[in-house]
Amino acid sequence: MVMDTRIHKKLVLHLLALVFVFNCTAQSVSRTVEDFGKSWKFYLGNADNAKDFSYNDADWRNLNLPHDWSIELPFDSTSPTGNGGGALRGGMGWYRKTFLVTATKNKKVFIDFDGVYMNSEVFINGHSLGIRPNGYISFRYEMTPYLKYGGEKNVIAVKVDNSKQPNSRWYSGSGIYRNVWMVITNDVFVDHWGTSITTPEVNNLSASVNLTSTIINTSATPKNISLITIVSDKTNRPITKSIANTVIKETGIAVQKFEVAHPHLWSIKDPYLYKAVTQIIINRKVVDEYTTTFGIRSFNFDVENGFTLNGKPLKIIGVCNHHDLGCLGTAINTRALERQLQIMKEMGINGIRTSHNPPAPELLDLCDKMGFIVMDEAFDMWKKPKNPYDYHLYWDEWHVKDFQDQIRRDRNHPSVFIWSIGNEIPEQWSISGNDTSGRSIARELAAIVHELDTTRPITSALNNPWPGNNIYKSGVLDLVGFNYNHNQYKAFSKNFPGQKFIATETVSALQTRGHYDMPSDSIRRWPSRWDKPVENANADLTCSAYENCSAPWGSTHEETLKELLKYNFASGMYIWTGIDYIGEPTPYPFPARSSYFGIVDLAGFPKDAFYLYQSLFTDKEVLHIFPHWNWKSGQSIDVWAYYNHADEVELFLNGKSLGIKKKNGDDLHVMWRVVFEPGTLKAVSRKDGKIVLSKEIKTAGAPAKILLTADRSAIKADGKDLSFVKVTVFDKDGNIVPDANEFIKFSINGNGFIAGTDNGGQTDLTSFKSTQRKTFNGLALAVVQSNGKTGAIKLTAIADGLQSASVEITAK
Repeated sequence: MVMDTRIHKKLVLHLLALVFVFNCTAQSVSRTVEDFGKSWKFYLGNADNAKDFSYNDADWRNLNLPHDWSIELPFDSTSPTGNGGGALRGGMGWYRKTFLVTATKNKKVFIDFDGVYMNSEVFINGHSLGIRPNGYISFRYEMTPYLKYGGEKNVIAVKVDNSKQPNSRWYSGSGIYRNVWMVITNDVFVDHWGTSITTPEVNNLSASVNLTSTIINTSATPKNISLITIVSDKTNRPITKSIANTVIKETGIAVQKFEVAHPHLWSIKDPYLYKAVTQIIINRKVVDEYTTTFGIRSFNFDVENGFTLNGKPLKIIGVCNHHDLGCLGTAINTRALERQLQIMKEMGINGIRTSHNPPAPELLDLCDKMGFIVMDEAFDMWKKPKNPYDYHLYWDEWHVKDFQDQIRRDRNHPSVFIWSIGNEIPEQWSISGNDTSGRSIARELAAIVHELDTTRPITSALNNPWPGNNIYKSGVLDLVGFNYNHNQYKAFSKNFPGQKFIATETVSALQTRGHYDMPSDSIRRWPSRWDKPVENANADLTCSAYENCSAPWGSTHEETLKELLKYNFASGMYIWTGIDYIGEPTPYPFPARSSYFGIVDLAGFPKDAFYLYQSLFTDKEVLHIFPHWNWKSGQSIDVWAYYNHADEVELFLNGKSLGIKKKNGDDLHVMWRVVFEPGTLKAVSRKDGKIVLSKEIKTAGAPAKILLTADRSAIKADGKDLSFVKVTVFDKDGNIVPDANEFIKFSINGNGFIAGTDNGGQTDLTSFKSTQRKTFNGLALAVVQSNGKTGAIKLTAIADGLQSASVEITAK
């Protein structure tokens, strides 16, 4: 085989570059990044002088970060957070950690916090490094001037003040709830979030890649540097490189350009990632190395044809999610996030909106790897408040810095497609008639975006989506974002001529998993108006899962979907919400403590609407019939079916046909009204007369046994990895008992512990940290976490009168 001379030349260049880098690396040590989350001390309450180096913290609690203290507290009807905040208290807490610095004094030592909720102040050896009010933003401090070396101990202390309540409309959590990192560099280094990658020209034959790096020199003299960047593919094979030589005095900017032949494009089904490794070389020594992961893709939002990715039309079917992880609270855990995203993917979801704040970095990393279209949102309010102690108090001093940091941190993620500058911002309205602050602030925020990133459109989630809206009238929105108002989609082009459309927030359907109210074809709006208490609700605060109940500002899923699917200009939507979340159980009062909006409940168990989306937006063959088949004889029951890949569905009860149903027009489900008799309900879907799928539901008897099903039988022995264990109650014949509310006691042996339990019920006031939990409508959840050691972990569940069950998980 004869090798093309151009290819041969490139390979030689790559090899030479690699040899050069290897030789340099062998002579030097560049940056180190250390997980700084282990072995902290914690105290709930105010501790005078806890910032001091000599403070005695011997009786404080030992724990590892990330940590959310509020999730450990009992539900409390008198909590100042209100049930909007999950009826879980905030308060004040202190964290301390004693550590040694192995680096030499000529190194730079930084501490990076991915997020602390909220009003944090960080001290090193008694010296304050700074205050950060925003509970969602990531930030860095330099510790170098205050450190002790040569085997002497150092103490870092963090004060977290979440005592002023209410400061959030949903459950925020409290504490150092995201990861912490110690970063050590030489005195010349790539700045924090110091690279920016853009791909201005992309096609199947080639892609141009531009890398801008900000270099910091903290030494006393200017430095002659060589900046070498090698771009590698997913297999770590080098494919292109660039070398830049420059002089850095204090801060310098270096721009490198690359050409990638036949690029592997990032998409939602094939989220391919490249890696750029940048090295700073001084006197043939590598003094810093910085890695930037990125994707190559092109996209466009069009006035008439909506969204295209890599030249192909794509309807964004996204969800809004808050940042809690159910029974784990807000303490970030990569596996728990991954599970949530896997459930969303299985449903057919391709987008995530980070409602309503900067997300954890791990979320964007996972969206990069798994293929989601992310709307990265910054603020839930600007200068005007939604709660007495929310971010409006800090707006004037902090919003520019916070927003700049968010964009710098997130701009290289290929999953990030849209910047949202705000959600339902009160400055939309001009109550006095001459208040135009919404316009001026929107323009300021857009200018910040344009300074740092010119590649993504800007939107704001408008719940007043009319041309007179002050934020719209600012003229800076690249996408006009509608919150709700699905009946106005049809008039969009008339009301907003020449503008591009995105449904930033939709639906707000209310559902309790496994609960059904008849008749199903009567839609309830609960309450009748957003500012009124709910009327005529179920006494137990349940809500029908039939897809026939919504908040008054919203709709059922089907109502919005039918509108969205009509119009090509509609680029997509983000549903409120993908998953139930702690807090905001609108419209219900205490003891409701978590939301009803999710398509999936708080424990991660799908509600029936999950299968509606799966039938529309996945390639899977779907036939889902509901409800369960445990009713009173003679009761009139509505039986629904979601299906795809078929022309019709026939329903049978105890072998007798109840008729064939077909979707007509824009129907998204079919329904039979059936007089209940116990036995077997069977549905058969057919295409061209041939059976596609058949599904059965049987009348269950009394609860008889428990089944435990682990989502993963092997986990990492890293102290963080999780296995989510589903608890199902069956009758003696193996049928799920749909109304089983059995009291389960969990126990665990081996190298793990129970990190949390749940059942998806919105009014269960059992602590999420309890090892005892009732099932809710036949299901419950136990989350098993590694304790950091290898070996077997055995979880056992027992209940009075039921056959017990165990499951084994291996920590490797």
